[in-house]
Amino acid sequence: MAEYLVLALVLLGVLIAGTVGLVVPRLRRRPEPPLPRTEVDTRAEEDLAGPPVEAPESDLSTGVLVEPPPVIEAPAPTVEVPEPTAGRLVRLRSRLSRSQNVFGKGLLGLLARDHLDEDVWEEIEDSLITADVGVEATRDIVDRLRERTRVLGTRSAGELRALLAAELVNALDPGMDRSLRTAPKDGVPAVVLVVGVNGAGKTTTCGKIARVLVADGRTVLLGAADTFRAAAADQLQTWGERVGAETVRGPEAADPASVAFDAVRRGVDTGVDTVLIDTAGRLQNKVGLMDELGKVKRVVEKQGPIDETLLILDATTGQNGLEQARVFTEVVNVTGVVLTKLDGTAKGGIVIAVQRKLGIPVKLVGLGEGKDDLAPFDPAQFVDALLGTEPAGRDA
Repeated sequence: MAEYLVLALVLLGVLIAGTVGLVVPRLRRRPEPPLPRTEVDTRAEEDLAGPPVEAPESDLSTGVLVEPPPVIEAPAPTVEVPEPTAGRLVRLRSRLSRSQNVFGKGLLGLLARDHLDEDVWEEIEDSLITADVGVEATRDIVDRLRERTRVLGTRSAGELRALLAAELVNALDPGMDRSLRTAPKDGVPAVVLVVGVNGAGKTTTCGKIARVLVADGRTVLLGAADTFRAAAADQLQTWGERVGAETVRGPEAADPASVAFDAVRRGVDTGVDTVLIDTAGRLQNKVGLMDELGKVKRVVEKQGPIDETLLILDATTGQNGLEQARVFTEVVNVTGVVLTKLDGTAKGGIVIAVQRKLGIPVKLVGLGEGKDDLAPFDPAQFVDALLGTEPAGRDA
C-alpha cells in the first residue's frame, strides 16, 4: 500500500513540473511586432477618418476642456477716393461766408451810405484793419477805392461792391503762381516739406494735403518726421491708410532728419510721385528746434532738392501768424502758405496780409473740420465768398 502512495506522489510531481515548463516560456515570450502597413492602407484610413480635428486644450488647474478661440482675420482698411479739388472753394462758400461780419456787412454797409465823406472812409479803413488786412495794404486799398469812386462817379450799391471786390482781388495778387510742384522728375519723386508751429493743425492738414494730391492723381508716400509727439506718427499713418498711401516712421524720439531721409529713399524705391514729410510743430522762438528743422532740410536735400515747403498757419492767430511765418522763411525756403481754420473766427483779411508781408502765395485754405475741407486758393472765388457777390472782376 505504501508503495502505491509513493508512486502516486512521484507521478503528481512530474505532472506539476511539466505544466510549469510549458506555461513559463509562453509568459516570457515577447509579442511579435505587427506587420508593416502599406502606403495604400495608410491613405485608405486617412480618407475614412476625414480631416484631422484639433483636440481642445484643457485647463490643468480645473481639468475643464477649453475650446480654442476662433481665428478672426482683421478686415483690410477701406481705401477712400477723395473728392476732386476743382471747385471745392465754391462748394465751401457757405462756410467761408461766415467771415462776412466785416467784409460783407461792415464794408458794404459803409459804402452804401448816401454820402461818402472823410469820416466814412476812416471807418472803412478801420474795418479793413480790424479784418487783419494790415495797415499798409488797407491804405492802398482805400486810396485806390476812393480814387476810382471819384473818377467813375459810382453811386449804386452794386457798382460799389464790384469796385471793392476788384480792389480786394488786386490786393491778393492773382498773378502769383499757386500751383503745387508735386510731379516727379526723371523718376525721382517730388518732395514736399510741411512745417508749422504747435497748435496750427499741422499733422491733420498734412493728411488733408495727401488727400488733395491723391484727388489730383498723384501717388503719395508720407514721412512721419514728427518724432517728438507720440501720437503724431499714428495720426499721420491713419490719414495715409485712408487713401492707400504708405507711411515711413521711426521709433519715438528718433532723429527727425533720419526719418525724413528714409522716407525720400523709400519714395525713390517705390516710384511714387510725391513724398510728403510732416515735421514737428516748431516753436519759432526756440533756436535749437529751428536749427533742427534746418538740419532736416539739409539731410533731405542730399538726395535731391525739396520741391515745395508749405507753411501751415492758423488763420485765427491774425497778425501773430506773420511773425511765425517770417521766422520760418529765414530757416527754410517757404514756397507756399496753407491757411487753416478760415471758417471759424478768422478774419479773411489775413490772406492779404500774409502775401503782402512775405511775398509768398497762399496755395491752400482750410475751411472746416471735414477730411476734404482743404481747397486750392483762388483769389476771385475767395473774395466772392467773403462779399457774397458774383466773382470779382466780372463787373469791374
